[in-house]
Amino acid sequence: MPVEAIADKGQLWTIILGLGLGTYLLRFSFLGLIGNRSLPPLVLRMLRYTPMAVIPGLVAPAAVWPAATGGETDPARLIAVVVTVLVGIRTRNTLWAMVAGAVTLGLGLWALG
Repeated sequence: MPVEAIADKGQLWTIILGLGLGTYLLRFSFLGLIGNRSLPPLVLRMLRYTPMAVIPGLVAPAAVWPAATGGETDPARLIAVVVTVLVGIRTRNTLWAMVAGAVTLGLGLWALG
């Protein structure tokens, strides 16, 4: 809902405070309630993969529908995504995968215009 659609400032502040409280409670559930206890091994193993599950969700829309091309799919970006994934799988190193993807994107944009 756009801010212009909210007619009352009280309603806007209620939404802001509600979202802030919800965010606080989500964090408190992990940090405040179970922060001083050890987690079961299964939970620790699943939490280890959280960053690698979130990063593709953040990057995929920018690679498939980039704002730089007006939302049109771009071959240079798709090639860079494939190279990044392949280097990441092969080397098991996130930094090398990102460097390979960035270099491939730069070369792809240069070569394909």
